[in-house]
Amino acid sequence: MNPVTTPFENVLSMNHSSLYKCVLNENFEFILLPICYGIVFVIGLILNVFSLFVFTFRMKEWSWSTIYMFNLSISDTLYVISLPLLIYYYAKENSWPFGDAMCRIIRFLFYNNLYCSILFLSCISIHRFLGICFPMQSLEWLNVRRSRICSVLIWIIVVSCQAPILYFSQTYNNNGNVLCYDTTPPELFPQFLVYSSIIFVMLFCLPILTVIVCYCLMAKQLMKPSAEGTSSSRIKKKSIRMIVIVLLVFIICFLPFHITRTIYYILRQLNVECDMLEASNIAYIVTRPLASANSCLDPILYFLSGQNFRKVFVSASKKKSNTLKLSSFNPTFSKV
Repeated sequence: MNPVTTPFENVLSMNHSSLYKCVLNENFEFILLPICYGIVFVIGLILNVFSLFVFTFRMKEWSWSTIYMFNLSISDTLYVISLPLLIYYYAKENSWPFGDAMCRIIRFLFYNNLYCSILFLSCISIHRFLGICFPMQSLEWLNVRRSRICSVLIWIIVVSCQAPILYFSQTYNNNGNVLCYDTTPPELFPQFLVYSSIIFVMLFCLPILTVIVCYCLMAKQLMKPSAEGTSSSRIKKKSIRMIVIVLLVFIICFLPFHITRTIYYILRQLNVECDMLEASNIAYIVTRPLASANSCLDPILYFLSGQNFRKVFVSASKKKSNTLKLSSFNPTFSKV
């Protein structure tokens, strides 16, 4: 199999002092990405659809955290239902038959989900921090109405900031084979790098720094002794679980992707040696499925950190199990 190109697509790239071409072997992504995206699609779709069902039809009382988790689940679901198109695209070795508009939408949904997840998880962390470190004041600050307002603002911010993706992401006809750019055409890449750098600082660096500061202050507060068996002790355990899960999502899904992507973009713009560019490109490709995996990890947060969700989830699961048993043993259920 002949090597394929990166988003350079065999086009000469140029800086102030050099003009050359890199042809990078990306054949491994035609196996890696369809398999990984397929796993994320199956697991993410099942978990998030069931989570939406629980939120919508089984939870009678919504707290501030429920609002954020519900919006997070909507974002994850919108993304995972788009994955079959990407699975087809990479399985067919970068052949995109779905049109230019759908290419732009698919790329937009990925980044929209990525940064919605980061901001909603950050809001959950900030609210938990306020509840732990300022328990009395938080009784007034933390309510469903304000969580709804914050959720609307997050959607507006993310959609507005990611709207340029609909311009940068395009299709390209490469000798009859239609490609769907993950980044943008070579001639637009300098502008895309500036845009991507701004988004990196605004929607990743600032939120993760905020989360780290909140968790450091929360950890300091949680280290203080409290009477075992009290509600305070239960709140501590719940908060510790949430800290661990959110940090795992950031460390596993978001951090590697942003680091490798930033390195790859910078090296591409600097026109470094092809071997170095290829190594950074491989690292970037490998971490892309990790960024998608947050759609599978988020429901774990709902289950472990939300007591009400866990109770309703178990109750709904038992009802489903009982229904299946009745349909198997009760003749009235098995009639055709």
